[in-house]
Amino acid sequence: MNIRSLNRGDGVVIGAAVLLFIASFLTSYSVSGFSLDVNAWDSLGVGLGVYMGGVIGAALIVVNRALPQPRKVAGLDLGALGTAFCVLVAWILFWYLVDTGKNASPAAGLILGFIAAAVLAGAAIATPLVPALQAALIPAPKPQAPQPYGAQPPGGYGYPGAQQPQYGGQPQPGQPYGAQPAQGQPQPAGGEFSPFWFAVPVPRPLFAEDGSPTPIAELAPGTWYLAVEQRGPGLVAQTQDGRRGVLQDTSGIQRG
Repeated sequence: MNIRSLNRGDGVVIGAAVLLFIASFLTSYSVSGFSLDVNAWDSLGVGLGVYMGGVIGAALIVVNRALPQPRKVAGLDLGALGTAFCVLVAWILFWYLVDTGKNASPAAGLILGFIAAAVLAGAAIATPLVPALQAALIPAPKPQAPQPYGAQPPGGYGYPGAQQPQYGGQPQPGQPYGAQPAQGQPQPAGGEFSPFWFAVPVPRPLFAEDGSPTPIAELAPGTWYLAVEQRGPGLVAQTQDGRRGVLQDTSGIQRG
């Protein structure tokens, strides 16, 4: 799991889920002429079935975003399932708020719970649609100064001390000067492209170099990747585990 893949919308979802959990312990109703201290946990159907249902929905959304690849349960995407939970909880709490019964009125727990559930459902639905909510929640750290082509950077892919591959025809330790690089090392395309480090603003698929439509990996925000070649409008990028693929959508990438 990579928490750097979380975006601002996920931050709103997490905050609303925490608020919903707190609201479950506050007084739900007040009755004229009586002193009541009843909260959602006095009825497990409300505490576990409604309030915690929203918290579980938020957890499904966040976990699905942090995973390298979207997961499915019984054919349903975890993110879509979590969004459905959040919308259902907001709908139920709305009617609890409207229909409180004779001589009763909603108290802090119910009011705050509905507000939190409404924000939770709204953020879950709006995040895929609003670009401002898709920005990375944790900005990518600035890389070191760009290294010459073939040089090994001090840290790699956002992880200090990570071992990096060598590119180009640079001599390796113990290799005579002028000797040919080891077989299989990628060479620069043409003579004009200079490899550079970059980070993506939102999760984006990486496709195989043979043009296969099935993604081989997903690039996550907050991690630096190395672009090794220009491929039309896209870039050939290398992941942390050494896999290479084509990033077709390069809009908004942050260069190191």
